[in-house]
Amino acid sequence: MKLLKHQMGYFFVGFVFWLPIGIIVLIGDQIFGGLDPLGKDLLGTVLPDRFLYSGTGMSFWILIMFLTGILLKSTPVGRLASSIPIVGTLFLRMDQKTITLDRLMNMAPCLFLYSPTCISYGWILSEQEVKLDNEKAAFHLINVYYPNVPTLVTGQVFTAREETVMKLGNPSRDIVDVLLYGLRRPSNLRYLPWEDESEQKFKERAERFGVWYG
Repeated sequence: MKLLKHQMGYFFVGFVFWLPIGIIVLIGDQIFGGLDPLGKDLLGTVLPDRFLYSGTGMSFWILIMFLTGILLKSTPVGRLASSIPIVGTLFLRMDQKTITLDRLMNMAPCLFLYSPTCISYGWILSEQEVKLDNEKAAFHLINVYYPNVPTLVTGQVFTAREETVMKLGNPSRDIVDVLLYGLRRPSNLRYLPWEDESEQKFKERAERFGVWYG
C-alpha cells in the first residue's frame, strides 16, 4: 500500500505539472485554429485563391496584431485607450510608469503601518507635500506600493503619513525573498532616517517599528 501511495505521488506531481499546460494548449488550439480560415476568408475578398496558402490567414492576423500594438503604444490612440477602466492599463505607452519587476528592484523598500498593530513591507513610490490653506505643512505624505503575493507586480497604492513609514536600506531583492513566503530572508533590516530628520525624531519614529531606546 505504501508503495502504491508513493507511486501515486509521482503521478500527482506530473499531473499537476501538465494540467495547466494542457489547458493552455487546448484553449490556444480552439482560438487560433479558427483564425487561419477566417483570415483566408477575409483576404479572399481582395486576393485570388491562388495566393491563399495554408497559414496565410494566420500570418494576416499576426500582422494585424503587430500593427495594432504599434498603434496603441506609439500614437495618441494608445492614450485614449488607456483611459478605459481596468483594461486601459494594457494600452499604456512605454514611457508611462507601470510596476514591473525591473522597476520594483530599483525602488526603495520600506516598512509601513498597515494598521496600528500590523507592520507590512512595501516600496516607496513618491513623497507628497501637503499644504494647509496655501501654507506648506510640516509633514509629508508617502505614497507606498503594497504588492500582492506572489505576483508582486500587481497591488495597491496607499498614502501614509511620513511617521508611519520606515525606509529600509536593504536591497529590494531581500524584500522580494521575504514576500515569496520567506524562502530566504536578510540577516537584518536596516532602518534609515528621512532626509533632514533629527536623530531624536528618528528614534521616536523607530519605536513604532519595534526599536526601543532607554
